Amino acid sequence: MNLPNVWSEPFSGYVTSALKNEASRLFQIHQLPCGAEEWKSQRAQLREKIWQSLGVRPDRDLDLDYRETGSIRMDGYAIKNIYYQSRKDFYVTGNLYIPDGEGPFPGVLSMHGHWAQGRLAERVQSRGHTLAKNGYVCLAVDSFGSGERGTTHGQYEYHGGMLGASLMNLGETLMGIQLVDNMRAIDLLCALDFVRPDKIGATGASGGGNQTMWLAAMDDRVAASVPVASVGTFESYIVGSNCVCETLPEGLTFMEESAAIALAAPNAVKICSCLGEIYGAFMPAEMLRTFAEARKVFQSLGADGKLSYQVFNRPHGYWPEIREAMLGWFDLHLRGIGHGDPKAETPFQCLPERDLMVFSEGRRDENVVSIPEYCRKMGERFPKQSESSTPPDKTQKVIELATILKTGEALELKELHQYSPCGGWNRFAAETMCGRMIPLIVKSPSASQHYFLIAGTSGKNDLLATELLAEALGSGAGVAIIDLWGTGETESLDDSCGYVFHNLSRSCLWLGRTLIGEWVRDFSLATALLKDCLQAETITLGGHKEAGLAALFASVLSGQKLPVVLEDSPRSFVFHDQKARDLGPSFYSMALHLPGILPWGDVSLAASLAGASVRFIAPRLSDGTIALT
Repeated sequence: MNLPNVWSEPFSGYVTSALKNEASRLFQIHQLPCGAEEWKSQRAQLREKIWQSLGVRPDRDLDLDYRETGSIRMDGYAIKNIYYQSRKDFYVTGNLYIPDGEGPFPGVLSMHGHWAQGRLAERVQSRGHTLAKNGYVCLAVDSFGSGERGTTHGQYEYHGGMLGASLMNLGETLMGIQLVDNMRAIDLLCALDFVRPDKIGATGASGGGNQTMWLAAMDDRVAASVPVASVGTFESYIVGSNCVCETLPEGLTFMEESAAIALAAPNAVKICSCLGEIYGAFMPAEMLRTFAEARKVFQSLGADGKLSYQVFNRPHGYWPEIREAMLGWFDLHLRGIGHGDPKAETPFQCLPERDLMVFSEGRRDENVVSIPEYCRKMGERFPKQSESSTPPDKTQKVIELATILKTGEALELKELHQYSPCGGWNRFAAETMCGRMIPLIVKSPSASQHYFLIAGTSGKNDLLATELLAEALGSGAGVAIIDLWGTGETESLDDSCGYVFHNLSRSCLWLGRTLIGEWVRDFSLATALLKDCLQAETITLGGHKEAGLAALFASVLSGQKLPVVLEDSPRSFVFHDQKARDLGPSFYSMALHLPGILPWGDVSLAASLAGASVRFIAPRLSDGTIALT
């Protein structure tokens, strides 16, 4: 038997609508200046904000430690299977396509999107072949977690769900790591004596187009770029199906996508979009909004001819006619020939994937780490609370936690709506001053005015099989159950990619919030409501899975020494994955990931800061595996 609902029908659209309205408002705010001097004064500051949000930066003095493992002779060019050091003991796999002749040649970095084989896929390697045939050195690289950089060498996976999101707990981002890898790839191209360092291009489609845009925005050495099937608006990213590798935490709080395009000015940018686009964030209509805004900056710098777009009657992808448009654009801006019109391709032959692999299957160099390996290694470097020799400054740590959670201003109750009882439960809806509606069902206490305030990640019925609810109902205390923001009766219906809260958690991050932070705000308001409206004298907070963490954090921030019970909740954010694969939904959702939580101090520190009893029922590791100790 299910628990009663508060409303007669779901209130599922309001969370999505609220997020879209907020993004729409920010799009209007982030207009670009029309004057060159005003833009120049903003440019460096904007780049610095981006670096801060990304969480990683390149070390340009680090040895590239370039290595070759094989070479293939082709008609008019050669291909080398290579890898290089991007960060300390952190290597990137790739292929280098080198035209015959003395050179030096223009160089182009080719970045792949979300095709399972990474740079090895035919649609990706095609760019290397055609560029080499036309006199360009092309470096094609695997993004972190893709191609030969996946969890198991020779097997391919999607890097943008729970895997890529796990990097945020370290204080890093998948987008930032990709950008650093790609900037180091430019370092490599510029270091080759047969490449002209002043004639560097960049291109890619989908996720690779996104990488192209950010690389051109952050590295002035990219003289010409062609982002394909990737440019839209950040506004359209909100509750859209974008990858974690396309997520800039807090990005929409200080910029729109037009600024990313404008940061490349006065270098040349040609945006290619597809009429048959299936992803809302990359629709031509959204691209045109960004193009129009970015063009103001190019015009103010006297570079109006350096920004162009073309729309193709094709579905999402990097098609032959787009490759021809890319060749014409690079010929004009990297070789100074032609007028930028499409250039017909010379026929070429793609190779079997195994020929282009840097390593034989299953025999990858240990320096080419996967996301799970990296997350485990880096996570374990942070000292645990029990190992710290210096007691933390509790006041400062609480302030820092609130900053990580992005809780912002507390929710204020505007009105408590009461409905007729159902099945022994009183039903309420807390309406806040900001328009949030929180459904709440309450069973009155039989004796003392002690209450359990509990929640699950999938709404109230997520709790039916839990010990937490059974304990609360059997205690004689009052029991209050809330549907947290975006769950249960307020569930957001926009999730995709097989990962619960994939779009909702990403949208929060773009808007400078976190999903768990929003849940903490709900717990905090409900705690005040129980005391002020229902005369609760003492309250125990409880939550199932990630909601248990929200309850714990709410207790810490309250300063009221509220006891907490967590069931099936992770005891640590340190990455753990017994299966070492990310082929589908995991035990936890995308809500689990909090940028910078491990450098702050992990779950153990939060438990010590609560100042009250914190009890785990069936504690788990971060992948949902039962913690045996």
